[in-house]
Amino acid sequence: MSHMWTFQRVGGLDQVVFKNANDIINLPDLDPKLWVALSCPTTGLDFDERTLALLDSDKDGRIRIPDILDAISWTQDKITSFDSILSSSETLSLSQINTSTPQGEKLSITAHSILASLNKNNVNYLTQDDVQQSIKINASKLYNGDLIFPVSSELSPDMQTFIQTAINTTGAQKDMSGQDGIDLNIATTFVDNLKTWLQWQTQISKTPTPFGENSAETWKLIQQLKPKIDDYFLRVELAQYAPQAQTALNVDEKYIVPTQNGLLSDDALAQLPLSKIDTTNALDLVNGLNPLWKAKVNRLKTLIAPALANPDLLTEQEWQNIQHSLKTYTTLISTKPEIAQIKVEIAPSASIEDIPSNTIAHLANSELLDEFTQMVEQDNKTPISSSDVLVLEKLVLFHKHLYRLLVNFVSFADFFSLKTRAAFQLGKLYIDGRCATLCVAVDNIAKHATMANYSELCLLYCECTRHGQKQLIAAAMTAGKGDLLIEGRNGVFIDNDGNDWDANVVKIITKPISIQQAIWAPYQRMGRVITEQINKWASSKDADVAKSSEQALQNPANKFDIGKSVGIFAAIGLAIGAIGTALATLFQAIFALAWWQLPLVFIGLFLIISGPSVILAWLKLRRRTLGPLLEASGWAINGQVKINLMLGSLLTSKAELPANAKRNLRDPMKQRHHKLAIIFWLAILLGIGATGGWLWHEGYLDHYIEQHKQQQTQNKTDTNANIGK
Repeated sequence: MSHMWTFQRVGGLDQVVFKNANDIINLPDLDPKLWVALSCPTTGLDFDERTLALLDSDKDGRIRIPDILDAISWTQDKITSFDSILSSSETLSLSQINTSTPQGEKLSITAHSILASLNKNNVNYLTQDDVQQSIKINASKLYNGDLIFPVSSELSPDMQTFIQTAINTTGAQKDMSGQDGIDLNIATTFVDNLKTWLQWQTQISKTPTPFGENSAETWKLIQQLKPKIDDYFLRVELAQYAPQAQTALNVDEKYIVPTQNGLLSDDALAQLPLSKIDTTNALDLVNGLNPLWKAKVNRLKTLIAPALANPDLLTEQEWQNIQHSLKTYTTLISTKPEIAQIKVEIAPSASIEDIPSNTIAHLANSELLDEFTQMVEQDNKTPISSSDVLVLEKLVLFHKHLYRLLVNFVSFADFFSLKTRAAFQLGKLYIDGRCATLCVAVDNIAKHATMANYSELCLLYCECTRHGQKQLIAAAMTAGKGDLLIEGRNGVFIDNDGNDWDANVVKIITKPISIQQAIWAPYQRMGRVITEQINKWASSKDADVAKSSEQALQNPANKFDIGKSVGIFAAIGLAIGAIGTALATLFQAIFALAWWQLPLVFIGLFLIISGPSVILAWLKLRRRTLGPLLEASGWAINGQVKINLMLGSLLTSKAELPANAKRNLRDPMKQRHHKLAIIFWLAILLGIGATGGWLWHEGYLDHYIEQHKQQQTQNKTDTNANIGK
């Protein structure tokens, strides 16, 4: 019979509800397509880091469905009941440990031993802190049950050398204290490698050569000098074949010109012949040698002297004979044994070749490996075993954190709850009178923004700094307006531990934030257009005035043209009259309506202006989703996880006065500004009126009014004539 699941429709998804322990135990039977998340990173989360590390058994930096199912199965075998998992308790009762198995019985004994070592004999539960203290206390002991031994002053000098050399050439593991050490596998591999190497070296040393105990040094020198000596004899053959080429085969003059410091570089010398080239088929081992190779040639001369007819000359045949005499030796050296490699936490930093021969012989043939084996056996008998403590640590952590992981992975219950925060919510961003709580970690802003753009969320990418530390976050603004959200603005980010970070907005993904913003957006756009036009007009007129003033100053003979001035004021008067007429017509039409028609007019105007903006914003706000935002941070989400208007208003809170606060609506600064504005505009209107009255009293306007009437009469006559035709 299949398990009876309970699902709740939230965020556009059917999300499983964990009501009891059976819901968790039967999770392997739940279709992965019904899980909200398929995988998530182990970084950038507000979650216990040690628990994530234990879940990530393959150390790939990701948590997947099999990792969670394995954790559930592993925990189920260790405790008697899963019911306590749902409470995410800080403590693990010792009675919860399943002692029906040998491992469970051992864990129970270890738990009591830990409490006894902490002087908590009367306590019947374990906490994460208890386990951490036990690990810390045991880590300082040489025999702590982890079966790993670092270099310690408590050990003999020979054992210290044994462990350190093994670390250098074979690798190391981290012990409980965090130090580099070796276990029995590393020690055994190390000794086996030493014996293999020693056997090979012994075989080489027993191979007969004409050079006796100097065979190794002679062979190395021959390998180093062979290219240069072979090159010398080849040049000699070419000189014998073509004597006219002898000059070219020697050092060209341009190569012996000193450099700025008066010396030739070693690289330049290394490319030159070993000695002066002539037709003599022998290499002079004393005179005329390349300075860079002279010391090595002199040493070779001493070592191979028994094989030379003339100790100062090396013929080509003697050179071939020497190499042939070392053929067996060379073949043996080329069969260098492979050194075994094993998987370790700390890779080796040196090679066995770097160890002196006498040290290799001592470490390989001594009884140090047997002594180390006895140390491991003694460590394994420690009352509080490291391996058992680590198992208890894992059990305590899973018992405490497993349920929270499930409601942040299988479902997003924590995210949609009003009382808790999701694991991906890192803190709160305070900016522009708002607090954004949907803040996620970001590694690369450009890469993150490409995917997060599909979330239809307005995102602020912030660089947060604190005491030299830096982190990047993306904060979703889901309420309020976006007028003052610009790149470069500063805010404060408070992480979940209460630490405050200086936040600077470095990038913005602009999207609709709220219906309120959409309502006023058309009016704000019209206001910006009008303001821009006024600024352009004012700038143009200011430039004209400046130009006129400059011309007047340059040509003082120009007099005031009363005709132009009259025309200007007449135009202003006509404009004011036209505006007044239009306003009068508008108000006349409005007041001609019935009282119940007035609200309909204003509602219609509002719908015409704000309606399209509101509808467009509403459609976009309905598409807001959490999925792409988390996908950009490394998650794999099964669905969209929609963020509706209500949830958006909860994720970003706006500034509000406390419940018992009082608001004084009288703003003295605003009131003063209002009076000054009224006085300014009254002065402008009085000035225009006084100027117009003076022009009318003097008769300057009569001529223009008469012309205006004649123009209207002419227009009517022309219109009637056209109709008659």
